[in-house]
Amino acid sequence: MNRGPGTATGAVSEGRLRIGGRDVPTVAGRTYQVHNPANGALVAEVADAGETDVTLAVGAALASFDAGTWRRMPAPLRGEILRAASGLIEAREAELARLESLCSGKPVTDCLAEVRAAARYFRYYGAAVDHMTGQTIPVNATGLDLTLREPIGVCALIVPWNGPIAIAAKKAAPALAAGNSIVLKPAPVTPLTALELADICRQAGVPDGVFNVLTGSQRALGQQLVAHPDVAKISFTGSTDTGVDILTRAAPGIKRVSLELGGKSPNVIFADADLAEVAASAIAAVFANSGQDCCARSRIIVERRALGEFVELMSDLAGKVRQGDPLDPEVKLGSLISASQKDRVLGFIDRAVADGAEVVCGGHVVSRPGLEAGNALAPTIITGAAPDSEVATTEVFGPVATVLPFDGEAEAIALANATRYGLSGSLWTRDIGRAIRVGREIRSGLLSINSDSSSYIQAPFGGYRQSGLGKEQGLDGLYDFTEVKNIYVSDR
Repeated sequence: MNRGPGTATGAVSEGRLRIGGRDVPTVAGRTYQVHNPANGALVAEVADAGETDVTLAVGAALASFDAGTWRRMPAPLRGEILRAASGLIEAREAELARLESLCSGKPVTDCLAEVRAAARYFRYYGAAVDHMTGQTIPVNATGLDLTLREPIGVCALIVPWNGPIAIAAKKAAPALAAGNSIVLKPAPVTPLTALELADICRQAGVPDGVFNVLTGSQRALGQQLVAHPDVAKISFTGSTDTGVDILTRAAPGIKRVSLELGGKSPNVIFADADLAEVAASAIAAVFANSGQDCCARSRIIVERRALGEFVELMSDLAGKVRQGDPLDPEVKLGSLISASQKDRVLGFIDRAVADGAEVVCGGHVVSRPGLEAGNALAPTIITGAAPDSEVATTEVFGPVATVLPFDGEAEAIALANATRYGLSGSLWTRDIGRAIRVGREIRSGLLSINSDSSSYIQAPFGGYRQSGLGKEQGLDGLYDFTEVKNIYVSDR
């Protein structure tokens, strides 16, 4: 890490942006503080960028794109640099995981897995760039028609706090592989690994100006970046409401936009499934990262005759989840990201109870060593909520599972689709015919059958309806950062 002198508390001084291949202070000289959401300790003093810094970062990215050093580099050579970055990420995985845990309150073992995922993204797209091919097309003429895939230009990558380094890599690696220049804006509370990622790419050989990072505490920073006239593509992960705002701001420039937004993912469980296996899997599927995951299977839809047994199994397992200091490698559940997020989640629980629902387990703040900030909530299971209630249809983004009963396939499908989202979901049954019938009818970009794992680097990731636009991961994720040019060559 590019560290300053630090503070008496041991906090990092990281008061510089990454612009044009240099570490620079903000024009106004402003910084802000990042605190550990688990214990409240000061983690870092970070550069607080403003509108002038946006102009400088986008200008540096555009200058590098126009110069063409990166975009004109043969694709296999770009791939070699990205694979070198992958190796550098792996060499520093313990350090990066610790930084991520300190900023996010997430268990360090989860952070380590995400750092390793970031390395895999760079390795995958370092190899996938060799497959960024066009086509030759037979047309009604005697010449030759062909297509090329070309980089879009300056890409603004806006990353959330719930998976900072993994999501940054998910966007940056394909954007760079395609030959674009990027401006990465991490979430205000989790900025450190984004800065480190830029440093790693620079060390691996990415030219100056191609990878820029803006850190900042104000919502206006992202809005200014999105609206900048020289930004050609925006890739955003975050809330659906913010996605709507981005589309509005991007519209005047007809910018290319990809959005990975909210979810209220169903977990449909038929009575013929192995309920013990499903309950064990459901614990991680909804409570990992304290439920702060757009793919969390938080809408658990269980065939009525299995409802009591399933709730008992899952409640018993939820009470055994080890929660505590996120830096303890044995801990499975840490803290929510902030006090405001904790209050938001508790509000959902209180309103559900007021409307007649029952909290079967959890629903309270956890106070243990390492969680002194008071932002940790116990895994919570709610039953008896109406299918169209707030807690059953709205993304809570906390460790809260709402369990709903159903009778028959038609009702299961209707419940699974009864939200504005369509990101991911799971379906459990031993009946293959039922799996095919029901799976086809669930309106979701990702669906796992007899599993809660549906997101893989090699496969496309993205939602239906208000869960987003475009695809990430796989070759689709690479192509999403390109424009297709059709060329006809006359033989005359």
